[in-house]
Amino acid sequence: MSIVVTHDGPIATITLNRPEARNALTAKMLVDFEAAVASLDADDAVSAIVLTGADPAFCSGLDLKDLANTYNGVGADQERVAVVRRGLGIVHRTPMIGAINGPAVTGGLELALGCDFLIGSHRATFADTHGRVGILPGGGMTIRLPQLIGINRARQMSLTGAFIDAGTAAEWGLLNEVVPHGLLMDRTMEIARQIAEADSATLAQLLEMYAANADAPVDTYRDELRWSRKFMAEHFDDAAFASRRDGIIERGSKAQR
Repeated sequence: MSIVVTHDGPIATITLNRPEARNALTAKMLVDFEAAVASLDADDAVSAIVLTGADPAFCSGLDLKDLANTYNGVGADQERVAVVRRGLGIVHRTPMIGAINGPAVTGGLELALGCDFLIGSHRATFADTHGRVGILPGGGMTIRLPQLIGINRARQMSLTGAFIDAGTAAEWGLLNEVVPHGLLMDRTMEIARQIAEADSATLAQLLEMYAANADAPVDTYRDELRWSRKFMAEHFDDAAFASRRDGIIERGSKAQR
C-alpha cells in the first residue's frame, strides 16, 4: 500500500510508502491520503497525527508522469481528477506533525506545509521546483511558505528551485527542530504524546482559531488554486513538461551520487 496508517495508542502515523519513487504522489495516493485524514479526523480515539515518508525521502512531489496523465484524462477516474484539482492543502481538525525524514520537494513541500508544524531529520531538504517544470502551485505554497520563512526567502526558493538543507530550514523557521535521522520518529512521537495529553476538543478549537486569525483567509487558498488551474488549462504542454521533468529527475539523481 502506498499510504500506510498505523496506530500507537491515541497517535496515528500516516506514512507515504512508495520509496522506490521517493514517495512521489500519484492521483490514487492523493485520494487515499485524503480519505485517511478524514477517517482519522472522525475517530475520537485519535488525538494526534504524524505524517512522514518511507526512507530515503519524505516526498518528491507529484508523480509527474501520473500528473500529465491525470490532466489529459488518461487512466484517471473522476474522483482522482477531482482530488488533484482540489490541490494539496491538507484540511484537518486533528493536530498533525510532519516528521520530515528526507527531501520534501514541490508538491511534497506543499504537503509538509499543510501540517501544523515540522520536525526534521538532519537529512531533510526542501525545494520548490514548480517554476523549473513549468507549472504553478495549487496547494498553498505561495501562502504558507511566506508565512513561515518570509516573502523574500519564499520567492528565492520558488524562483531558483534551489534546495535548502535542514539547518537552513530551521534557521529560516520552516522546521521547528532538527534531530539525528535515527531519532526523528522518537522525538516526533514524544511531541505527539504531549499533544495527546491535552483535551482534543479544546485543541481542535485552538487550531480553528489559528486558521481564522492567520494572515491569509481560506478564500486566498481557493484563489491560488483557481490561478493554478487556469494556468494549467491554458499553458500545459506535454512535450515541454516531459523534457523539464526528465531534467529535474536527472538533476536529482546526480545530487544523490
